Amino acid sequence: MCGIFAYLNYLTPKKRAEILELLVNGLKRLEYRGYDSAGVAVDAANSKDIAIIKKTGKVALLEETIKSKSSELDVDDTLDVHCGIAHTRWATHGVPSEVNCHPHRSDTDNGFVVVHNGIITNYKEVKTFLEKKGFCFESETDTEVIAKLISHFYQQHPNFSFRELVESVVRQLEGAFALCFKSKYFPGECVATRRGSPLLVGIKTATRLATDHVPILYGKEDHRKSSADKDADSNSDFRPHGRADYQTLPRTGSTSEFEPLEDKQVEYFFASDASAIIEHTNRVIYFEDDDVAAVKNGSLSIHRLRRGGDDPHKREIHTLKMELQQIMKGSYDYFMQKEIFEQPDSVVNTMRGRVNFQTKAVTLGGIKDYIPEIKRCRRLMLIGCGTSYHSAIATRQLLEELTELPVMVELASDFLDRTTPVFRDDVCFFISQSGETADTLMALRYCKQRGALIVGITNTVGSSICRESHCGVHINAGPEIGVASTKAYTSQFISLVMFALVMSEDRLSMKQRREEIIEGLKNLQSQIREVLKLDQEVKRLAEDLYKKKSLLIMGRGYNFATCLEGALKVKELTYMHSEGIMAGELKHGPLALIDESMPVMMIIMKDPVYAKCMNALQQVTARDGKPIIICQEGDKETMAFGHKSLQVPKTVDCLQGILTVIPMQLLSFHIAVLKGCNVDCPRNLAKSVTVE
Repeated sequence: MCGIFAYLNYLTPKKRAEILELLVNGLKRLEYRGYDSAGVAVDAANSKDIAIIKKTGKVALLEETIKSKSSELDVDDTLDVHCGIAHTRWATHGVPSEVNCHPHRSDTDNGFVVVHNGIITNYKEVKTFLEKKGFCFESETDTEVIAKLISHFYQQHPNFSFRELVESVVRQLEGAFALCFKSKYFPGECVATRRGSPLLVGIKTATRLATDHVPILYGKEDHRKSSADKDADSNSDFRPHGRADYQTLPRTGSTSEFEPLEDKQVEYFFASDASAIIEHTNRVIYFEDDDVAAVKNGSLSIHRLRRGGDDPHKREIHTLKMELQQIMKGSYDYFMQKEIFEQPDSVVNTMRGRVNFQTKAVTLGGIKDYIPEIKRCRRLMLIGCGTSYHSAIATRQLLEELTELPVMVELASDFLDRTTPVFRDDVCFFISQSGETADTLMALRYCKQRGALIVGITNTVGSSICRESHCGVHINAGPEIGVASTKAYTSQFISLVMFALVMSEDRLSMKQRREEIIEGLKNLQSQIREVLKLDQEVKRLAEDLYKKKSLLIMGRGYNFATCLEGALKVKELTYMHSEGIMAGELKHGPLALIDESMPVMMIIMKDPVYAKCMNALQQVTARDGKPIIICQEGDKETMAFGHKSLQVPKTVDCLQGILTVIPMQLLSFHIAVLKGCNVDCPRNLAKSVTVE
């Protein structure tokens, strides 16, 4: 949630109009994350002050506001060196309004401005301290204390560098944050840092890069902090700990800063997501928690206040593989629609290089070395939130069958609330599309501290979960822009199925079952294409349902996860009440809801629980219910009991949920369009949930 984009050009002449266009376009690339207001900060026309432009609503409204102020901003002025920062805000502290929108400023002179993703948990204490020092606050946000605090440190220590001031601020903050600073006192400089929220920098140069990594500079003082400094951390006198002398490990031919090899011209793009950067450069550095990155005189340096035991002492410059067209809508009207129809290809990409259909072998390179250890474990724990949690439920039964291990499926937030016992011989899977989900990430750290083996299942290379796991599987679904996850769900599903196949490869008793599943995976692409041909049928169903107030979705066995995921999609996109119900629980309460006016969908396949599902179906029809049935192609017996039906191809039971969930994705999409809802950015939701 929220989005940061900052741009710094050094000896690369740009008109102010071009800089503003870059910032606004960067925000547009981040719109999918969810937001309610947006803002930018650039040097004012006189170049001695900072101009801040903020607007509630969509980025397009901010763009119009900037155009209306073009004469004030002197947009034709050319700047050789300049730093601009921009932000899309999703309200957590204070209602959506221009005063609560980012960037936030230190004072009416705009001495320091900051953009922030995350939540500062001790902001009230910091605010109380600053108010006693005479600072006046204009917003309800937690972010404003950051801008005021750096101003306080600047007044106390005017000789500090911009980076040292930011370090002083970061020492006093608690919570999750990604921050990007700009100051009129330090023109042409930018300082960024993160803790718990994603942040990366893209580098664009006219000539080749001098190095493929940036060494880390460490404070010499961090391991000798005095007792007086420790007291300063805990009392209300928010003081910097003083300057730290920095050192880096000696490295032949290495410098402590990044700069171009031959030409000093360079451009830096700071962002919370690579999708905002890829159109400019594919060379990026992912920051780690407590990195402080500073750009001064065109050179990038990365500092840390303390050295971790397993810190690699450098940050690699990665080459992004995604293409710009991958994050564009193409011929589709909505990103979500595009992503639903990409699933025939995304599931193949998930399996590519991993499933050999000739030899019936499955290889997961990311966890290959850890398989013997996993086979010796006490239990498997699958932990996630929302759609990722549902992918765990969808595959739990197969994992239990093929691994013969107890499998626990946990919601990350509840897992933490219960302080669940975790043991050294547990294997914990953390499932997250973004790899930055706050609850999942905290649960990961909780389990890691207790010695469990950590396996990450993510769609984002370089994400926090990806970096902090011992091993993992990248699901290779490609960029997913729509807030409501679709192709990431099916790819997570397949990734966990492949893990189950790997775990059972040496068991002769399971050979036939494994081959049956691998054959099902082979046919999946063509079968998904068949399901997508139901689009117009699903649209006609949506026309009957979109005026209803509620929708019940029932199933059991392997299709129970589809009920939960389908109901979640309906809630997310259409704002209708929807509930996924275990059909076996029908008589224990939900049956009371059934009458002729209650919309009911039932997922019934010819699988081991078919007879039980038919029993539930007859109970619904006996109460004048008019169920819409998702069933197997040609299953006339089941269709005879339904009011309407959708037929999907038959596959092996444990993969059927991939084919039955797609009609639910299409249904929620069409209902949302008919109701006039924002399909790609549902209200109150964000793509990457980086706060609790």
